[in-house]
Amino acid sequence: MWLLLSPGADGTPGWGDGWAVLVLAVGGFTDWLDGKLARLLGQYSRLGALLDPAVDRLYILAALLALGARGIVPWWFVALLVGRDLVLACCVLVLRRYGYGPFVVTYLGKAATFLLLYAFPLLLLGQADGVTAAVALPLGLAFAAWGTALYLWSGALYLAQFVLALRTTRLPA
Repeated sequence: MWLLLSPGADGTPGWGDGWAVLVLAVGGFTDWLDGKLARLLGQYSRLGALLDPAVDRLYILAALLALGARGIVPWWFVALLVGRDLVLACCVLVLRRYGYGPFVVTYLGKAATFLLLYAFPLLLLGQADGVTAAVALPLGLAFAAWGTALYLWSGALYLAQFVLALRTTRLPA
């Protein structure tokens, strides 16, 4: 966020766009690599299972807010994705009250996060001039569109799990 929003010598935000693209791309890649290596090596921890989705949400929130503030993505897009996460966070709080843990991360949710993590640096790169931007912007828009569709669909599936859990739970009188 700092790289995207800090004003440069000319007073305009985005002086660090090249570095921000690199940080966003490396962040997305290392998130994928971490999960891949953990599955390949059979390593699992309860803490990791809780922290990984939380860090993904934080990464998405920070990137969305910065890209929204810069006008790279529209605010309705930011509100849609952040709203999905807020609704699900409230659902998790209710589930915990009844003794359930957090939602089990689904492959669809992972795919949605993957697409969004790759959309952000491409959308930023698409703001430059030249051939790179001409290729990056449509790719970034495609990743963002598919990522958003899957993100919302996975959110709907998590909501269905929430409703099912509440229906099968005996609520206190």
